[in-house]
Amino acid sequence: MKTDSTVENRTFSLWPPLLHFIQRSVFSTFVDTQFRRASAESRIRHRRCSPIRTAMFSKLFQKVNLSPRHLDAERRGVTSADLDPRVVLHYGIPSTASILAVDPIQGLLAVGTLDGRIKVIGGDNIECLLIYPKPVPFKNLEFLRNQGFLASVSNENEVQVWDLERRCLASNLQWESNITAFSVIYGTQYMYVGDEYGSLFVLKYNPQEGKLLHQPYHIPANAVAEVAGISVPIHHCIVGVLPQPCSLGNRMLIAYENGLLIVWDASQDSVVCVRGYKDLHVNNKTVVNSPNDMRHELSNDTSDKASAEKDISSLCWASANGSILAVGYVDGDIILWKLSTDISAKDQPSKSSDNVVKLQLSSGSRRLPVIMLYWSEGRSSNDCGGHLFVYGGDAIGSEEVLTILSLDWSSGIENLKCVGRLDLTLNGSFADMILLTKSGVPGSRESTSLFLLTSPGQLHVYDDACLSTLLSEHERKSHAPAVQYPVVMPTVEPCMTVGKLSFVPGHGKARAFCETAMVSKLRLGQTPAMGNRKWPLTGGLPCKLSSAADNGLERMFIAGYEDGSVRIWDATNPTLSHVFVLESEVKGIEVAGVGASVSALDFCSLNLSLAVGNECGLICLYRLLGSSDDTNLHIVTKTEHEVLNLHQKNEPQCTALFSLLNSPICHLQFLISGARLVVGFECGQVAAIDTSSLSVLFQTHCMAGTSSPLISLAVKTYSDCPYLASHPKDSGFESSNDTGNGIISCLTKDAHIVVIDSATGSMISSQLTHPEESTAISLYIFESSASISSVSGEKHTLISPRNSEAKNEPAKSLEIEPDTPVRARYSEQMGLHVLLCCEDALYLNSLKSVILGDNDSIQKISLKKPCRWTTTLKKDEKECGLVLLYQSGDIVIRSLPELEMVGEYSLMSIVRWNLKANMDKEISSSDSGQLILVNGYEIAFISLLASENNFRIPDSLPCLHNKALAEDADAAAGFSPNQKKKQDTTLGILGGIIKGFSGGKIEHNVDLPEAQKTNLSHLDGIFSRVLFSDPSTFASDSQEVVELSIDDIELDGPLVVESSSSKSKAGKRDKETEREKLFEGANTDTKPKMRTPAEIMAKYRFAGDASAASAHARDRLVERQEKLERISERSEELRNGAENFASMAQELAKRMENRKWWNI
Repeated sequence: MKTDSTVENRTFSLWPPLLHFIQRSVFSTFVDTQFRRASAESRIRHRRCSPIRTAMFSKLFQKVNLSPRHLDAERRGVTSADLDPRVVLHYGIPSTASILAVDPIQGLLAVGTLDGRIKVIGGDNIECLLIYPKPVPFKNLEFLRNQGFLASVSNENEVQVWDLERRCLASNLQWESNITAFSVIYGTQYMYVGDEYGSLFVLKYNPQEGKLLHQPYHIPANAVAEVAGISVPIHHCIVGVLPQPCSLGNRMLIAYENGLLIVWDASQDSVVCVRGYKDLHVNNKTVVNSPNDMRHELSNDTSDKASAEKDISSLCWASANGSILAVGYVDGDIILWKLSTDISAKDQPSKSSDNVVKLQLSSGSRRLPVIMLYWSEGRSSNDCGGHLFVYGGDAIGSEEVLTILSLDWSSGIENLKCVGRLDLTLNGSFADMILLTKSGVPGSRESTSLFLLTSPGQLHVYDDACLSTLLSEHERKSHAPAVQYPVVMPTVEPCMTVGKLSFVPGHGKARAFCETAMVSKLRLGQTPAMGNRKWPLTGGLPCKLSSAADNGLERMFIAGYEDGSVRIWDATNPTLSHVFVLESEVKGIEVAGVGASVSALDFCSLNLSLAVGNECGLICLYRLLGSSDDTNLHIVTKTEHEVLNLHQKNEPQCTALFSLLNSPICHLQFLISGARLVVGFECGQVAAIDTSSLSVLFQTHCMAGTSSPLISLAVKTYSDCPYLASHPKDSGFESSNDTGNGIISCLTKDAHIVVIDSATGSMISSQLTHPEESTAISLYIFESSASISSVSGEKHTLISPRNSEAKNEPAKSLEIEPDTPVRARYSEQMGLHVLLCCEDALYLNSLKSVILGDNDSIQKISLKKPCRWTTTLKKDEKECGLVLLYQSGDIVIRSLPELEMVGEYSLMSIVRWNLKANMDKEISSSDSGQLILVNGYEIAFISLLASENNFRIPDSLPCLHNKALAEDADAAAGFSPNQKKKQDTTLGILGGIIKGFSGGKIEHNVDLPEAQKTNLSHLDGIFSRVLFSDPSTFASDSQEVVELSIDDIELDGPLVVESSSSKSKAGKRDKETEREKLFEGANTDTKPKMRTPAEIMAKYRFAGDASAASAHARDRLVERQEKLERISERSEELRNGAENFASMAQELAKRMENRKWWNI
C-alpha cells in the first residue's frame, strides 16, 4: 500500500508541472501561428519552448490556428468590391459651361457644358450635377416647365430627358439625322424636332412609362411647300421652331435656313402665313441705331443683294400674343415681322411695308452675325414695346458687348422707334444668356433678371432694377459691375489654397459648439448675399431630416485662402451652409506675416482647436468654442512671449500667434488629443508646440545632408501603436500614459528621410533612402507583419527641448550620439512599416531598415505613369489602401500592405476634369475615402468607397422639384375666360432664341393660362395621327410585315351584327374618305376650274434656266420611277399576303367542317 501510495502521490505530483507544460506549449504554438515576430519577449518565450513538446501538442490545437485563407483575408486591405468612385457633392459653375435653361415657375437654372454635364441651380445653396455617360456637348437644353423634367440634345443628336426628382437620365432617343432645331411646348410633354432635311417631327415624353416616344405627326419640307404654294429646296434645314403664344399649342413658327418663315396650324393642317426674303423686295422701314448714327429712314432697296436669300441665325418672339417676331440674320440685320394671330382666319394680304421693319446696330457694311436674340416686355400694357437683347450684329472688330434696345411701336409697327440703347461690357468671352421673368404681387409688373454666362464658367446676374437704372442713364456703353453668381464655396475669388474635412463628435464641448454654430449659420443665412439685392433663384426644397437622424453638426469643411482667411462650412448634409469666417488679421494687433496665404491647417475634434499656418511661417491657434473668461492672446517669437488681453466674443477666438521661422509651413498635426502640435517648415525644420502652456517644446535645425525642401511628415505616437500600448516596458517607455512618445518621419523632395523622437526632438536616423534621382511625394507609417532588423547611425545636431517654465530662454544645440538608448528602443519596434511614394515608384521598407540605413526595400513597385499626389484609405481606423493620382488624371488604388492594384479610374470619367498645374496642392482627403478637389470655379467631393455614405444619400438630398408649388401654379392658372384674357395682356414672354447659324438652342415662353393641360389635351389627338406619310421613312422602317397563324384567330369573341343601312352609310363614308385621301384634298368636281395665267405660271413655272428645268424634270422622272418600283414591291407583298390569307381560310374551313354547332 505504501508503494502504491507513493506511486499515486508521485503521479498526482506530476500533474501541476505537466499542466504548466501544456499551457506553455499552447501559448507558444498560438504565438508562432498568429503573432510571430510580435515582440522580443514572445520570441524568447518561443525559443524556451522545446520543439519536441511543440510537435507533441500541435495536433491538439489545429482548430486554434487560422488557415492561410483566413490569414490572407485578415492581412488583405481594400478590394475592388469595396470601390465605387462617384461624385457625392459638387459646387460651382463648370469651366466648360456653354448653354443655359430656366424654369421660371420652379425657380431653377440649368447650365449645360461641353463635356456632357448639366448643373442645376436653385436657392438656399441647392445645387445638383447631372453627368451624361459620354463627354459630348449639348446644343439644346430646355425645361419641361413645372413638371420636374429637363430635355437636352447632344451633339451626337441624341434627345434626352432628365428626371430632376430622381437626379438621373430618364429616357433617351438616338436621332438618325442632324437635329438643327428643338423646342418644348410649354406646359406639355411634347417636343418639336427639326432636322437638316427640313422635316419637322414631334416627340412626347411619357412620365408613367419613363419613355420618350416618337409621335406619328410629321411635316416634311415638300409638304409645307405644296400647301403654301411655294418652292422650298429640300436641302434647306429648319433652324428654329417656336410655338406661337395664345394659340393653345395649335400653331408653330417654322424658320428655314434660307430665311423662309412659316406659321403652321396643326389643328387645321394648313399654312397660316408666310414671310421671307421676298417680302424685302419692296419699300421697307430701316432703323439704324449705332453709336455714331441713329436715324429712322425709308429705303427702296431692290438690288440683287436685297433680293438674295438671307440666312437666319437667331429669332425670338417680340410680343406676348405672338404677333411680332424678331429675326437675326447672318449679315447683321435684325428684322421685325408682323404675323397673324387670328386663330379663325388665315393671313390676309397687306402692304409689305406694314409687316416688316429692319434694325441695324451699326451702319458699317461688314457686320457680325446676330448670334442671339431675347425679348422682355416693357412697362406698357398694350404689348407695343419692350427691350430687345442682342448679341452680335455690330461692326466687325468692335468690342464684345451685349446690346439692349428699348423699342416702341405704339403707333404701329411701321412707326417703330428705338428710344434707348445700352451696351453692356462683358467680363470674359460670351457663352450664353437667358432671362428669368417672375410675377410678384398680383397686379404688379413682372421682374426680369438677366443671367449672362461667360467663359470660363462665370455667371453674372443683372436684376430688373439694375437694368432700368442703366437704361435711364442714356449712356451707350456701360461698365457697370455685374453681380457674379454667389458661389457657396469660393475657390477663385479669393483663391482656395488648402482644405480639410473634419468630423465633430456629438459629446462634450461639441454640443455647445453645435449650438453656437447653428446661431452663426442663421445669422449668415443660407443663400450668399448679393449686396442689397436678393438672389433671384428660389427653386428646390432642403431635405428635412428627422430629429433622430439629424444630430446637429457632424462634419465641417475648413478651407484656407490666399488672403489669409479661413472659412468653415457645415458639411453634415449635402447642402453645405456657411458657419464661420476667420479673418487673417486680429484687430489692434500687428504681427509680421499676418495676411499671408494659408499653406496648412489641422483641426482637433476633441478640444475643438484649429491650427492655421501660412507662407510666412506664422502659426495661428484658434479655439472654436470661445469663452468670455479667457480672452488673452499669446504672441510667441524666437525670443519673446507676450500676453495681450483682448475683448473677443464667444465665437471662435484666436488664442496664440507663433512666429518662429520665416519659412512656409507645409505640415500641421495635433497629437495627444490636441495637447501638442507638430509643425513642419518647408526649410526642413520641425517644431513641437505645447498648446496647453503655449510654449515651444523643441525646434530642430535644418536636416543634415540635404538642402531639398520638406514635403511630408508622418507621425506615429504611442497610442497609435498597439504593440507599444500592450508592452510599455519592452518598448522602453516608462509610463503607458505618456502617449506623447512616438516618432516623426520627415521626408524631403529628394527622398531624404529623417526620423525624430516626437517627445524630445532627438534625431533617431537621417539617411538618403534611395540615392538615385527620384522626386519624393509623400511618406506613410503603418502597421504590418513585416520583420524589423537592428540599428546603426550617425551624429546630428538638434535644438534641445525647452523647459515650459523658461519660455524666453534661447534654444541650445546638442550633439546626440547615434547609438543612444533612444535609437535602440525605436529600432526594435515591431510591425511598423514605412511607405515612400515617389513620382516613378513606390518603396515599402520596415521602420528598422530605415533607421539602419538599409536601402533594400521589402517591395518596390515601378509606376507606369508619373504620380502627382497620394493619400491613404482607412477601414476600422487602419490603413487599408493607397490612392495615387497620376499626372494624366488617372486614379489608381492599391491595397495595403500588398500594394496590389485593385482599381483604376480617371478624373475625366468621374467628374470630367483634366488634372491641371498646381491642382494637387488644393486636393484634400478624409480617412473615410473622400477626395475634395478644386478646379477653377468648381469644387467636388468624390467618394471612393462603396460603403461610405456619411452624407446619408439619397435621404438627405434636397428636392429639385417642388410638387406643392407645381400644384399651386396649376391651380392659380385655372382662371375664368375673362381672367385669362386679362392675364394674356399682363403676362409677358421671356423670349425665344436660336443659337448658332444652323440650329441651336431655342427658348420660348408663353403666358401661363395656355400652359394648362386641360386646354392642351387636344394635342394628343392632333399629334397621334399621320399627316403626311413618307414611304421612304415610315413604310420601310416602321411598318413590318406581320405573318398570321391559324392560332391567332379568336372565335370566342362576341358577335356584332350591323344593319344593312348602317353598313351602306359606313361604306359610303369610307369611300368618300378614300377618295379625299386619293386626291389629297383636291376638289372632286368633274367640271374644270378656270384659272388665270398668273395662277398657272405660279403653279408650274420653274425658277431657273432651261438646263436647270430639264435637270429638275429628269430628277422628277427618276423619283417617279423609284416610287413606281416601290409600289410594285408593295403590290407583290399584298398579293403574297392575300394568298397566305386564302390558304389559311381554306384550312380553317376544313377544321370547322366536322364540328357541331354547339362546339363552335
